[in-house]
Amino acid sequence: MTQIQAQNSDLQLIENTINYYLDGMITHNAESFEKAFHPNATMKWIDKKYEEVNAVEALSSYVKANDPVKTKTSIVAINISGDAANAQLELEYDTFSYIDFMHLLRIDGTWKIVSKTYSTRVKSSK
Repeated sequence: MTQIQAQNSDLQLIENTINYYLDGMITHNAESFEKAFHPNATMKWIDKKYEEVNAVEALSSYVKANDPVKTKTSIVAINISGDAANAQLELEYDTFSYIDFMHLLRIDGTWKIVSKTYSTRVKSSK
């Protein structure tokens, strides 16, 4: 298999993993997070201070406690190097967007998100 074919295959597998995450966020299906994330994956952000939690636990709690809302999602970029990759995503809601930076590793042949870092972008009112 050529390197380009291998990268295309990895790209599809990474997109599949990311889509499990996006499905969980859109439909509030907590089980999707377990397919996307390594069990020890972290989620990090700045609110008033630096925050860090277990990603699967935090996201599952969030979707179980809230009703789904209209969400527009996009994969902005994916970069792959060997067994490591990163992806930039955008989840757009009515008044704000989450900008996610996902770090993925190929673990035992399966791509898993090992870290999610995100920022919130508030939409300007016009």
